[in-house]
Amino acid sequence: MSSDHQLQIQKVIARFANSFDLKDWAGLQACFTESIFTDYSDLRGTPPQTISAVDYVKSRRESLDHLKLHHLVSNYEIDFADSNSATCRASMIVWRKAGEENESSSHCFYVFQLTKQDSSWKISGITQKILWNEGNSSVQRGTK
Repeated sequence: MSSDHQLQIQKVIARFANSFDLKDWAGLQACFTESIFTDYSDLRGTPPQTISAVDYVKSRRESLDHLKLHHLVSNYEIDFADSNSATCRASMIVWRKAGEENESSSHCFYVFQLTKQDSSWKISGITQKILWNEGNSSVQRGTK
């Protein structure tokens, strides 16, 4: 695939990360296919599931809107299965802050499944693998 497709995938993943920090919930939803596979079992201890993008964004808004957030994403490794599907592994650090002294961070990598719809790449799956967590895990509801 062309470097243009790789750049488009990097942009949608960067938008995914930045949307959390900016509380741009409509922008976050625009990153997804109608339903998405999610696996946050490393962070929350919950089983993987497939949910609607609307429900994903709603649950993130409810659990994260009160926090200051910063997502830093890099080290994109993109593999194309065909002209309409790809996988991207990316490293991420997620900082969460509630108040002055209540903080946590996750050092992790994500595996994103992406699908090309019309002329845009959309995230159709998210798997988060935690390398390590630091700080107070109760800052984010649902963290184990």
